Amino acid sequence: MSTLHVEVVRVFTDPDGRFGNPLGIVEGHLVPPADRRRVAAELGYSETVYVDDPATGTLRIYTATGEMSFAGHPTVGAAWWLHHHGHPVDTLHVPAGRIPVTRTGDLISVRADTTWGSTWDWHQLPTPDDVLSADPTTYSAGHTFLWSWIDEPTATIRARAFAPAMGVPEDEATGSAVTQLTAQLSRDLLVIQGAGSHLHTTWHPPTHATVGGRVHPAEPRTFSV
Repeated sequence: MSTLHVEVVRVFTDPDGRFGNPLGIVEGHLVPPADRRRVAAELGYSETVYVDDPATGTLRIYTATGEMSFAGHPTVGAAWWLHHHGHPVDTLHVPAGRIPVTRTGDLISVRADTTWGSTWDWHQLPTPDDVLSADPTTYSAGHTFLWSWIDEPTATIRARAFAPAMGVPEDEATGSAVTQLTAQLSRDLLVIQGAGSHLHTTWHPPTHATVGGRVHPAEPRTFSV
């Protein structure tokens, strides 16, 4: 038995550094592929990233139920982590493909094909209050994304996401989903999701979008493997 060190960041915080979706980050050589899903499940985050080659930005992403070829908050969080640890790569490599990285001020963004990621059941609700009052237990299967305009002229949206199919009753901030919503609406967005996370998107027709935000470090973890 050995002790595994896990670094943790909060991805898509608000401008004051609050909220954000926790992400576990593990050096890939510490956990063999056969054990990565189990470790991700034990950590309990919606996703955990394994950094296989920091110099090239090569990553693998796992949930409690299996590997993902692409996800938004893990790639944004990993890009920040790599830069913080002296590897300011401008491209990440995940099973889905190459992910360009950009940094503008305190925002870090990734660019992806909007056809990547999970398939969502979309529900536009009349008001933000309707989104906030939704009962997560109502959504017991699949992937459901609820959203409403806060202010349509400024393209500001209130959203929540439920992904019990991945063992995530509610996801605090879902980068790949908001890239898909960006493509549906064909415009740049500010999405306020979950308890208050902020996700910024940019539409790059015909099939791509960026998603980005602020990342803050959180308390690291250790546990026996």
